[in-house]
Amino acid sequence: MQNIEWSTLPFGYLPTNYNVRCYYRNGKWGEIEVSSETTINIHMAATCLHYGQEAFEGLKAFRGEDGKVRIFRLEENAKRLQSSCDGIMMPQFPIEKFEEAMKKCVQLNADFIPPYGSGASLYLRPLIIGTGIRVGVSPADEYLFLVFATPVGPYFKGGFQANPYVITRKYDRAAPLGTGTYKVGGNYAASMRPHMEACQGGKYACEFYLDAKEKCYIDEAGAANFFAIKDNTYITPLSTSILPSITNKSLMFLAEKMGMKVERRPIHVDELATFEEAGACGTAAVISPISRIDDLENNKSYVFGDGKPGPQSEKLYNKLRGIQCGTEPDEYGWITMVEGC
Repeated sequence: MQNIEWSTLPFGYLPTNYNVRCYYRNGKWGEIEVSSETTINIHMAATCLHYGQEAFEGLKAFRGEDGKVRIFRLEENAKRLQSSCDGIMMPQFPIEKFEEAMKKCVQLNADFIPPYGSGASLYLRPLIIGTGIRVGVSPADEYLFLVFATPVGPYFKGGFQANPYVITRKYDRAAPLGTGTYKVGGNYAASMRPHMEACQGGKYACEFYLDAKEKCYIDEAGAANFFAIKDNTYITPLSTSILPSITNKSLMFLAEKMGMKVERRPIHVDELATFEEAGACGTAAVISPISRIDDLENNKSYVFGDGKPGPQSEKLYNKLRGIQCGTEPDEYGWITMVEGC
């Protein structure tokens, strides 16, 4: 076990021992390889550098109270990576190889898996990049799949607590029918300036986007999906520019199991005033409750609850975290056990 202050870990990069790689050459993926090298040697004309042929995922491994190690919804991440690859003309990485790579990466870095109860987890970052040489705009003929691991703390400082957000109309996250539904680096590069401007001064935790076409409908909250609760109903936006969050998909499923109604539909910004609870959800934060959303251009502020996480959000958060850590039964086949850790 590493000499790390697990309870004070930020959500950042901490070096671990190994990463796992796989190369696509001559029309097929090769064998899984293990590397201790932290750099990548690629040609200066590689398509990932010029034309954005890059996709990635984020998932977590947890050590449970029973000492066993679990990866949450591994297959869903593998499928979403395949979808992103399709979207930007890269070869799909096989699901069985994805599972092999994730398990091996966790096993090789077992000393960096935070203990149960620390609030931390082992974050896995798989990515695929185009390494083939191209000057004209066209797909590469060679690719690299890589996954590295790093222990992380909560995405937002303070963990599961309500934070204020602010609407940005000056920028769009992604265009309808563009790449917003794929987990590609370009989407996140486009969000850096609006995030920096929104969060400057520390007043807000994150920026909040409206749809690019009409600026009237809820899109995403920073790098996470949005959800709201009213009248025992879990409501989340339906849009052609939103990344399909695996966490949100899981929360919708759990909400139904808990007797809530679930609605996935366009949400007009004015409806924010009617919500009892609101939150952002994703792999990094699981659920980040939203205390209020400020619309500075229209001099409006939408407040949810009493500044603390709402009861339904807390219930959903605890249920999902329980499944991830093994304190709740995995009735839905969401967990992949990792032996040898």
